[in-house]
Amino acid sequence: MERYCAYQERCHKEVQQKLKDMRMIPEAIDQIVHHLLQHNFLNETRFAQAFARGKFSAKKWGKRRIVNELKLREISKYNIGLALKEISETEYMATFHALADKRLAQLTSETNLQKKRKKLADYLLYRGWESGLVYEKVRELIR
Repeated sequence: MERYCAYQERCHKEVQQKLKDMRMIPEAIDQIVHHLLQHNFLNETRFAQAFARGKFSAKKWGKRRIVNELKLREISKYNIGLALKEISETEYMATFHALADKRLAQLTSETNLQKKRKKLADYLLYRGWESGLVYEKVRELIR
């Protein structure tokens, strides 16, 4: 399990699920998780920060999607807050504007303005960008 955790950052839930899949008894799971925590192989804060940085830079996810995915992995609110601080506000906004412009350029075949607005908004909302930002950008780009 040390190697499993050293390969990439893992959350507690992933490690516990892996151990359950290996048919470990609950007492053994607790002992192994405790060992991993003691030797710093498992660190929820480090996982949340790496997750947020990675999903933002690689997949261009917005903060809402990152928060929802971290909640699914049962990460604490405190660690989610720390993870979101990993994303600089200027980089966040620059990525948002670049992503919106790129997606709009892909929607050239759509002639109906209402459908074009909806497609752009749906795309950005699915990726977890804040609805206020999305609708403001849609109004700005498609008139």
